[in-house]
Amino acid sequence: MQYNGLMAKKIIIGNWKMNPTSLAEAKRLYTDIKKGAPRIRMAEIVICPPAPYLAALTGPGKSVILGAQDSAEETQGAFTGSSSPLALKSVGVQAVILGHSERRAKGEADDLINLKIKAALKAGLRIILCVGETVRDEQGDYLVVLRSQLESCLADISKTQMNKIAIAYEPVWAIGAQATSADTPEGFLHNAIYIRQTLSKLKGASAAKTPILYGGSVSVKNAESFLVDGKADGLLVGRESLKAKNFLAIAELTSRAA
Repeated sequence: MQYNGLMAKKIIIGNWKMNPTSLAEAKRLYTDIKKGAPRIRMAEIVICPPAPYLAALTGPGKSVILGAQDSAEETQGAFTGSSSPLALKSVGVQAVILGHSERRAKGEADDLINLKIKAALKAGLRIILCVGETVRDEQGDYLVVLRSQLESCLADISKTQMNKIAIAYEPVWAIGAQATSADTPEGFLHNAIYIRQTLSKLKGASAAKTPILYGGSVSVKNAESFLVDGKADGLLVGRESLKAKNFLAIAELTSRAA
């Protein structure tokens, strides 16, 4: 399945990070989301649980897509602790988040992310590539960071392969419990336009159709603004994806952005 064919729908991704701490809890949460997902017609829902739970949560059906939070730059071999994209694909995973800011903070560089993207694409997975600045300056110098990330992470990725990639813009300063606030819909829209222009220059005019999602302290209160005013093609949801009721409420808001 290609992302560019989904532009009529918004992409709502639940990134559970390292939560919950038991398989029983993960199954309950996943089941609750699956039960509510069929009524949501204007969103493609992707759930990305911790890797140990992926095989147990297979068979998501048509209403929910199973995603991974990371995958390796190699498909097999002596890489202790890494998850092969082929192995992920074999247990029902269809998409993978790559380049998340929390992994970048641990030292993951753009060239490694580029290798991971290539391996995941070869395995047949769809990509959610995360980009975003650590600090937003008033002069706009942070845009250089965004361009550099896109150039390096997407190096040698073909125009055809771009159909399998979505970009999640996540300003680092707006992520996690320590964040004082989310970005604004206006700020997101400005940067989404810049990202589209950059992709068009790097990969051709068709790359302007690449879905651009917002991630960073997404909540039930602000989701509609990002979808409607910010014109986001979807949302990367963290903490709120651990509450089925809230996550489904966010997904339902996509009907107002149609």
